[in-house]
Amino acid sequence: MKTIFIVEDETGIRDALQLLLSFENYDVRSFATAEAFNNRDQSVIPDIFIMDVKLPDGLGTDLCNQIKEDPATAQIPVMIISAHAKAAHVVNSCKADVFIPKPFDIDDVILKIENLVKEPNLQ
Repeated sequence: MKTIFIVEDETGIRDALQLLLSFENYDVRSFATAEAFNNRDQSVIPDIFIMDVKLPDGLGTDLCNQIKEDPATAQIPVMIISAHAKAAHVVNSCKADVFIPKPFDIDDVILKIENLVKEPNLQ
């Protein structure tokens, strides 16, 4: 079973993603804040990270950069989901693999997740 970490402060979006992705047979772990994410069990390495840009205590783009700079997680895909940020800004501020604007189509999100976790690690 593939594991997904979601960092999203909006409860409705976080719960909906967690529920829908669980139905797709993913092990989903969610975090409402950057602090909660940073205090996670570091021994668990997910297959993909999904993060909102604006969090109550930080930016998902900063978390994305931390992930991409850490040798243990650098090759793991990061999907940024945001209602506020523009794709160009996200691409310039972090090394996210995919940007999805809110509101989003859940089928599109699931398809992009499946494509990201299926790709073989070429590094």
